Amino acid sequence: MPERTPETHVVHYRAAEQLLAAQDPRGAVKLLDGVIAAHPENTAARLLRARAFFAAAQLRSAELEFTIVLEREPDNAYAHFALARTYERQSRPDLARRHFRLAAALDPNPEYLERAHFDT
Repeated sequence: MPERTPETHVVHYRAAEQLLAAQDPRGAVKLLDGVIAAHPENTAARLLRARAFFAAAQLRSAELEFTIVLEREPDNAYAHFALARTYERQSRPDLARRHFRLAAALDPNPEYLERAHFDT
């Protein structure tokens, strides 16, 4: 097996982005597993893996990764929004609403504001 280098991890991260865009989330997860094993502190890789888990309907794994991202970056509006969508797909509306609202409070993105339902 070839030696893994930081450059290899960058290539795997970029390839995982492409796989996710090509609707191969499981392939993306496989590449990101090695990146995260070597660099567990890499929040960008964790966020990408969370997105891949979500796309693959591995919702518990997505929830875990989004939660780790938010522990490190509590002001990450996208991570709050994505975690809310994860909770929504798990039929956990109270948690979903909380994170939709946090996302909208952090970033007035129209999609975040619409999903926050501040009027209810």
